[in-house]
Amino acid sequence: MSDFGSLVLLIGDYHVPQRKGDVPSCFKELLNTDKIGMVLCTGNVGSRAVVQQLQGIAGDNCKIVCGDADYEFDFPETTVTSVGDFKVGLIHGHQILPWGDQTALVKMAGKLGVDVLVSGHTHKHSVQNLGGKFIINPGSVTGACNAVGEFDVVPSFMLMAVQGSGVVLYTYEEKDGEAKVSMNELKKN
Repeated sequence: MSDFGSLVLLIGDYHVPQRKGDVPSCFKELLNTDKIGMVLCTGNVGSRAVVQQLQGIAGDNCKIVCGDADYEFDFPETTVTSVGDFKVGLIHGHQILPWGDQTALVKMAGKLGVDVLVSGHTHKHSVQNLGGKFIINPGSVTGACNAVGEFDVVPSFMLMAVQGSGVVLYTYEEKDGEAKVSMNELKKN
């Protein structure tokens, strides 16, 4: 597909137009590419226009799960897919109590039988290796406030560059109107 291997977009918690108007402009060009082969969305899309945008990125290879605010959509609660040598699970995260709890997320990864669990809901991006499982949260792409009313949310999303048993995870954050990127490497045991 590219020198990066297979590119997978990890994105979610839009809440457009309910909590935010749009994705930051510095992200729009990054998301307008034909290099992305799969989209994994943690839900809370907010509108059909966002669903159509996501489907436009990767066509039939777009997986969206149901967020706690996705009332009008019939998305599944969970989905599992293969990406390179990794088995990846996708949930929104409102099912995890307390929200964002690391132990509960590892248990969910085990229940789904996945190497990587992608979840949202907290609106804070993170990458953790816990109990032999990678727990990833791409954050909120719009920077929408979360369910407990935290308004100081940095907009973010992630791209996974997958090559067999290795993954390079790029985290994009909007800071002062610009997209800043950081990188993590994940290796399957």
